[in-house]
Amino acid sequence: MTKAPTRIQQRNRATILSAGLDIFSQYGFRGATLDQIADAAGLSKPNLLYYFPSKEAIHSALLERLLETWLDPLKALDGSGDPITEIMGYAQRKLAMSRDFPRESRLFANEILQGAPRIEEILKTDLKRLVDQKAEIIKAWADEGKIAAIDPHHLIFSIWALTQHYADFDVQVRAVLGERDPFPDAATHLDHLFQRMLKVEP
Repeated sequence: MTKAPTRIQQRNRATILSAGLDIFSQYGFRGATLDQIADAAGLSKPNLLYYFPSKEAIHSALLERLLETWLDPLKALDGSGDPITEIMGYAQRKLAMSRDFPRESRLFANEILQGAPRIEEILKTDLKRLVDQKAEIIKAWADEGKIAAIDPHHLIFSIWALTQHYADFDVQVRAVLGERDPFPDAATHLDHLFQRMLKVEP
């Protein structure tokens, strides 16, 4: 029977994953090294290797953990709810993820930019099924005249682009805005933008 990890082991594992997230989100998978991760974690490289046998193992653990929560905002879109409220709720949840999990967003973006070698199968199966399912709901709302006629897949892509930008291009956003917090105004802007886009003209 496998022994449960001690508190120190749990803490060290969490520390390594947090350090790995910092390094991978900054340098990408190819640019990151075990030495960088060990330094960021404040551990020796042999100590790190006790918990994770390779850079790939750390990266895979991070992606697995990320994908468990990355799709949750879209899963919460409810076909029985008010269409505009549901779509706006999804956009705001995605924006909140960019605010609260910027490192995770950049980790995901780096993986995609490399051609998604480690999560391509998930993108083609779990992600595609979920997006197609929610696109059908959005299309049905449009067909029923509850929202304006719109391509549901490209609506979802637009939400991704307009929310994840604030995490993936954080340096650029803050260079332009200075010390101003971008997220309150971004939330208002997205609300206005999508409300107008989705409104059915009389």
